[in-house]
Amino acid sequence: MKINTSMKKRSRYISTAKTITWRVIASLDTFLLSWLVSGSATIGMSIASLEILTKMLLYYFHERQWEKPRVVTLVERCGSRLDKYFKKKRTKKSPF
Repeated sequence: MKINTSMKKRSRYISTAKTITWRVIASLDTFLLSWLVSGSATIGMSIASLEILTKMLLYYFHERQWEKPRVVTLVERCGSRLDKYFKKKRTKKSPF
């Protein structure tokens, strides 16, 4: 399967935009929770600022893995196995 270069580039831009917007939301959450727990806005800001870069990188690489066909194939296989498992569970008659 050949993937168009412009689509790959667009996909990377989307992944980057999602990474940044999610990081803003998550960092605000971390700041607010840290502030509430510690009672100090300074400590809350320190904690939130420490995690910004590391979690942006982790999220970006996680997001990019989902673009790989082998990851999607693995998820689809696991999903179909789970579907079969739960269908069997639903069709069994309950003793109650």
